[in-house]
Amino acid sequence: MPAPGPAAADGDYAPSALPSTTARVLAFVAILVGGLCGGLIGWAFVDLTYDDPGILAGLAGLAGAIVGALGVAVVATLALRAMGEWRTIQHRQEGSPPAPTR
Repeated sequence: MPAPGPAAADGDYAPSALPSTTARVLAFVAILVGGLCGGLIGWAFVDLTYDDPGILAGLAGLAGAIVGALGVAVVATLALRAMGEWRTIQHRQEGSPPAPTR
């Protein structure tokens, strides 16, 4: 069994859906920021609407944080999957002969 890496032959390439570590860290940070922003929006909306919001503002902030984080998580997941497919397509195009020109 050949060792994986740059020395492996083209026939041994197995596409992976796993994105780079940098991309995963950036996606995680984006999810945290999206949750924070959603929570602040939910809290501020209720705080501005009611004179004494009490616990309602906290619940709205929590709901906003959940919705914001889930929304960004969906977009981040789709972006990471698209990056993986793009790499696979690029690898296929690099290994195929050039298309004939007319």
